[in-house]
Amino acid sequence: MIEKSELCELIPHTGDMCLLESVLSWNESGICCSAISHIDQSNPLRNHGRLASVHLLEYGAQAMAVHGGLLARKSGKKLLPGYLASLRDVILQLDFVDQIKTPLKVQAQKIASSSDSFMYKFKITSNETLLASARATVIAVSQQK
Repeated sequence: MIEKSELCELIPHTGDMCLLESVLSWNESGICCSAISHIDQSNPLRNHGRLASVHLLEYGAQAMAVHGGLLARKSGKKLLPGYLASLRDVILQLDFVDQIKTPLKVQAQKIASSSDSFMYKFKITSNETLLASARATVIAVSQQK
């Protein structure tokens, strides 16, 4: 299992903005992470003490980034920064998720990739209940000198 401190080394988000707690499993095509930050009152995405379910999309995006970081590290490379280019087929089952007191399971499955873009589908569940899902495309930003 990969813990939070190592996760923060794989993605550009650190501290409280690193929303995932650990990687439960991963392989070439996907990743499964856990998160408990939705319970934390200091979650930086909270507004007026509430955490809207739309923020679960950030949890999915971070799982994608961690997966990309793990794949890059495995191949001896460093993951280039990327921008979320599109979200499609978004499903949000609740208005707010701060009332959910059980850990979140964040799963992301790579469905396509090229040298500078990646497409994933992801879902976020709690106790096997679907909270959110989407399909996302990320475009890598080349590092020019």
